Amino acid sequence: MDSLDSHLWTEVTDPAKLREIVGEVMPQAATKERDRLHQRDREWLAASPYCVVATADAAGNCDASPKGDPAGSLVHVLDDSTLAIPERRGNHRVDGYHNVLANPHVGLLSLIPGRRETLRINGRARVVADAPFFADMVVKGHQPVLALVVEIDTIYFHCGKASMRSGIWKPETWTSDTLPRHAQLVKETQVVDATLEQLVDKYGPKYEAELY
Repeated sequence: MDSLDSHLWTEVTDPAKLREIVGEVMPQAATKERDRLHQRDREWLAASPYCVVATADAAGNCDASPKGDPAGSLVHVLDDSTLAIPERRGNHRVDGYHNVLANPHVGLLSLIPGRRETLRINGRARVVADAPFFADMVVKGHQPVLALVVEIDTIYFHCGKASMRSGIWKPETWTSDTLPRHAQLVKETQVVDATLEQLVDKYGPKYEAELY
């Protein structure tokens, strides 16, 4: 049987059918959204060194971009309903920022290593090139090159079932050596003029030294 033959799939296209399959929303889940930061949200964001920013352009083409900084430097709280996320040196693609220029709606997933739960934020974003608060987002002597300012529509904590199922924070489940090192992956999957040896050097110790 060809598992890719969509004629054999049972596709769900009706919202009522979807609800019938998954069941009614649990009462606690239905009422957990907030539109302003709770003190615990602030504490979580201050402890989080990593988040994923999801965006889509005007045509609905999506992008999910990881962002990382030392805990306390990644998400800057401007007020009870506004956040700023710094943009550091990178590969200059800025796909997500192009999306925001066309469609301001964004979704954030904030993680703390070792914690099963995540903090989810949905809102509307602007790309900012300079502002007084840039001085508060300096890391290793460098201000961000841009900031994504997000006005919060909804914010809530998401339960830890996905983390528990995946075992993501259990070191005994980690398989970081399953695939070749990053330099090899780049050489095999991208069109690059560099030799493998040059890529190994690029992604070696100096790669971390040039983060900022």
